[in-house]
Amino acid sequence: MKTPHRWWVPYLFLLPGLTFFAVFFVWPALIAVQVAFLHYDVVSPPRFVGLANFQALAGSAEFWQAFWNSVKFLALFLPLVMVVPLLLALAVNTRLRGIKVFRLVYYLPVITSMVAIAIAWAFVFHPRGILNWALLEVGLIHQPIQFLLDPAWALPAVVVVEAWQGAGYFMMIYLAGLQSIPYELHEAAQLDGAGWWRRFAHVTVPLIRPYAAVCLVLGGIMAMQSFASIFVMTRGGPQGASTTLGFYIWSEAFEHFNFGYASAVGLVLWAILVLFALGNYRLTRGEPVG
Repeated sequence: MKTPHRWWVPYLFLLPGLTFFAVFFVWPALIAVQVAFLHYDVVSPPRFVGLANFQALAGSAEFWQAFWNSVKFLALFLPLVMVVPLLLALAVNTRLRGIKVFRLVYYLPVITSMVAIAIAWAFVFHPRGILNWALLEVGLIHQPIQFLLDPAWALPAVVVVEAWQGAGYFMMIYLAGLQSIPYELHEAAQLDGAGWWRRFAHVTVPLIRPYAAVCLVLGGIMAMQSFASIFVMTRGGPQGASTTLGFYIWSEAFEHFNFGYASAVGLVLWAILVLFALGNYRLTRGEPVG
């Protein structure tokens, strides 16, 4: 006897996950959208203000400073997480004995708390830290650099920490792409007389393009949402030089208790992240956005 088709059975298995997603992601997101149109400071009752929060951020010098700091962060961060992890993946994509140990070592920062990493790197960037000591020893500088107190150095210092922590994560993505390439393609190119560079440029690079696209978008999202390293190392200073949109949202919400304004900034950040997602779709599917 044929069992009757019950279309709702698969959804029973999806129900726990969908419930979790709805309670902890969809509902808070809807509340954030609602709060963006309110004046809400926890103390007084919420008051509808329409687009006033968006008008305020459009005319806020602090918002635009945080926005351009995020753009600078992105411009510095993406080359590091696109190139360095690829070089690491190429280095560990071998069958040498003990190579798994190196893969593990490169991946360890990913599973380490960013707070612990930021504290450790704060000592490295200290005027009496090992970095200044090394630069002084080789004669590249004549006095210690205040990496975390100099507006010109604070943001790049945070970028280095974020890129160092995420390098192993992106390395694993690239490694998966490299190991998905059939060995016969490299062998055929080598028989045709192609050297290492030509095989890399004409075989490896085209075939890992989807993986590079994933790294590009994930790196962009990480850059725009950076918070923990800035909170621990610079607190957005000096003079707001390292305040990104992620840190600016936290500061407005939990230091100034301006939750409506912070939610409006959060929606702007969300729109930027959506653009990255659309860019990922275009790069991986080869179809125009829109």
